[in-house]
Amino acid sequence: MTVAPEQYARWRRSALGEVTDRIELDLVLTLAGPLAGKRVLDVGCGDGVLAVAAATRGAQVTGVDNSPRMLGAAKERATSQGMMVRLQQADARALPFPDASFDVAVAMTSLCMVTDAEAAVREMARVILPGGRVVIGDPGRRSLWAIWRRLRQRLGNTTWREVRFWTPQELNGLLRSAGLEPETVRGAVYYPPVGPAARLFGPIDGLPRAITTLGAAFLAAVAWKHPAVA
Repeated sequence: MTVAPEQYARWRRSALGEVTDRIELDLVLTLAGPLAGKRVLDVGCGDGVLAVAAATRGAQVTGVDNSPRMLGAAKERATSQGMMVRLQQADARALPFPDASFDVAVAMTSLCMVTDAEAAVREMARVILPGGRVVIGDPGRRSLWAIWRRLRQRLGNTTWREVRFWTPQELNGLLRSAGLEPETVRGAVYYPPVGPAARLFGPIDGLPRAITTLGAAFLAAVAWKHPAVA
């Protein structure tokens, strides 16, 4: 799936997008842990929202994406907010970095669009230090949002045709296949995909997170690299 920077911008200006993006970003950053002084790799950085947010928390951030337009939008965002973010065009399945180059690697709403997500996660595992963390945030399969997106696809919308929806078990399996030790999977965005519902239920979206991932439109999984895996 190819998404233009303008599409992301329109989404974030909507009531639904503004609330939903904030909730998803907060969850991913929470699972990434304290970032001050850490070397963070943002895989599929898009227009730089996560990369800039990590930089504001004191991280040394590198963002990679295969789209020059997205990298241009990310550069504009970082510059406008006075943040230093290293940006580089790269394929998530063949990261251009030596082994053990980063403390944390994050992929937010990007692996769902990669044809070989397993290869991408292996690369993320390769480039982090032993003891480092990998965080993946992607669309959940068992949610109203997934049903809505599939319905739109059947009605002719091509946006979600190539996107993969995950279960918590699949995300954990993806991390294990890369030699990582899964820690937890959390859900977010339990409300229906309409703006008023986001405004009403967004402030309490964290309540069902402590109980279940069922119904979550967004899943975030975190794993760590065992010291024996180098």
